[in-house]
Amino acid sequence: MPLPSQIYQCRCSPPAGSTDVNRLGSVDAVTSAPRVRRLKSPSDPECASDPLCCAAIGDAILGQTDAERLSNVLKALADPGRLRLLSLIRAAPAGEVCVGDLVDALDLSQPTVSHHLRILTDAGLLDRERRGNWVWYAANDARLTEVRDLLH
Repeated sequence: MPLPSQIYQCRCSPPAGSTDVNRLGSVDAVTSAPRVRRLKSPSDPECASDPLCCAAIGDAILGQTDAERLSNVLKALADPGRLRLLSLIRAAPAGEVCVGDLVDALDLSQPTVSHHLRILTDAGLLDRERRGNWVWYAANDARLTEVRDLLH
């Protein structure tokens, strides 16, 4: 069997029609597209002309501020009760739900539901509006899109 460097001749991506991608790479869990391992390091002189090889590791797309914000959101989503709350709110026909309806739907106590809603609201995933004695919640679609884009 030829070595990877003999197959790809110092290229970071395989030639068209190559069948060795599965052996040498992995599959992206989100897109199911093959990921090809880089065969040259950025310090290799032959790699200087190939932008795929020369991507500096320090040029991460996700900066420190974005990483901290995303971490807070992911912490908020890391609870099954909060995920269920967000799912119920997003599935609501009017796009918003009264807190009293959420308590009944989840079979959780009112203080527990309020706690989870506060965490989701603080993370920017929900919008909150008080109407008289009741509080209504709606998903913040702009923030959810932002989070999805950062993960993509």
